[in-house]
Amino acid sequence: MIQGDREIFAEDIEHVRLILKRFPTLSRKEIVHTLCETLNWLTPAGLAKVNACSKLLHRLEAQGSIRLPAKREQYSHHRTNAEVSTPVLSSRTAAQSPLKGSLKALGPVRLVPLGGKADRALWNEYVERYHYLGYKRPFGYRQRYFVEAEQRRLGCVLLSGASRALGARDHWIGWDDRQRMKNLPWVLNNNRFVLFPWVQISNLASHVLGQLARRAGDDWQQRWGYRPVLLETFVDPRRFQASCYRAAGWKRLGRTTGEGLARAGKQYQTTSKLIFAKPLQADFRRLLCSDQLKGRTEL
Repeated sequence: MIQGDREIFAEDIEHVRLILKRFPTLSRKEIVHTLCETLNWLTPAGLAKVNACSKLLHRLEAQGSIRLPAKREQYSHHRTNAEVSTPVLSSRTAAQSPLKGSLKALGPVRLVPLGGKADRALWNEYVERYHYLGYKRPFGYRQRYFVEAEQRRLGCVLLSGASRALGARDHWIGWDDRQRMKNLPWVLNNNRFVLFPWVQISNLASHVLGQLARRAGDDWQQRWGYRPVLLETFVDPRRFQASCYRAAGWKRLGRTTGEGLARAGKQYQTTSKLIFAKPLQADFRRLLCSDQLKGRTEL
């Protein structure tokens, strides 16, 4: 099948079915953006090819290959700050006076899951302002946190879906393509992690990552109905040394190639990133290479 300037293979159609099966509560719009991201269906500038993907879904539904969720009634054209693609920066996320001292003197540090829309809007604004990649709306299953201590916000963390294919990671796990396609939801990506620039506490970053590894399984189980077994992340070596990930026990697996498939026969370039992983269960390889993993993604 040809859609636009991309050839659609049987594996792509199977991936569409898996996304629809794993994320039954997503709207049609969210499904399109999720597929553009996971299939790397992007323009050379890195933008999602929404129209082409939408047309493909309608074609597949018309021929009986898939069934899309019912269209949702649009009650309002006004969107909150939590929903806009680029948050508007305000004084509430302005820089504060330096926070210095020891980790012990800081007091108990907590990862606080977000509450309602107001929290999400504030988190989005902080990430847009202080993370070097800015804010990008996450699709599919995700979990946001504020890093807090003594009622002060210190940073932001995001967990979301793992990369669809990653050579160094996939070789390290040892799974085949079928196992990867089936069990990928049990791998989470630490997509965003930022401590605000005025927070100058030694060892805080690795302390937060340690907490994240200890509680990610329970939080994900409570929110999404299944327990992940592995975390992954990317680190740009031009900007960071990844010291906090190493100190928190994350293992370096290698590098990304710096290349991605935008469409059949076309590549896009990005910078090569370091790949790190953190097992959440000792037998993660056995589980990811098996048919044992069960959960809400099977619905």
